[in-house]
Amino acid sequence: MPEKHKRYFLKTKEVKTVLRKASDRLKTDIELMFKDRLDVEVLKTDADEIFLINGRPVLVKAGEYIYPTLRFEEFLNQAPRVVVDMGAVPYVCKGANVMAPGIRRVEGQFEKNSIVSIVDEKHGKPIAIGEILLDAEQVRTVKQGVVVKNLYYVGDHIWNLLKEV
Repeated sequence: MPEKHKRYFLKTKEVKTVLRKASDRLKTDIELMFKDRLDVEVLKTDADEIFLINGRPVLVKAGEYIYPTLRFEEFLNQAPRVVVDMGAVPYVCKGANVMAPGIRRVEGQFEKNSIVSIVDEKHGKPIAIGEILLDAEQVRTVKQGVVVKNLYYVGDHIWNLLKEV
């Protein structure tokens, strides 16, 4: 059964609130990434809200938290990265969290609970968005356990819905 969704534009005041929350969460000024204009639409589903900026799906809101989508290249190009080995890729793409043994390296500086891009080591392509559970130095030294909580990944319901948008 197809998921129901509603699509509508946000008012200027609502746009500012969403962009402020997203900028705080992602630790970057999202408004600066879209220089000329900011037309923000919402694609509301039963579970999530997807924010389209100038027609592109760049943010998703689940509960109270706002995260980037895997199509938000401007953010992904500057975000901290966790590079995983190819053995971890099928598991991450099915929603598994990233475990310490599957991490090849980390790029960039981040604090605990920051949003990171999870990329494969072979192609360097983003395969998931995650929340890091340790700070950068701890990640570089830890040998076991969960390091990144997987939030959204290639092949999940958001990914599939964005293929239609």
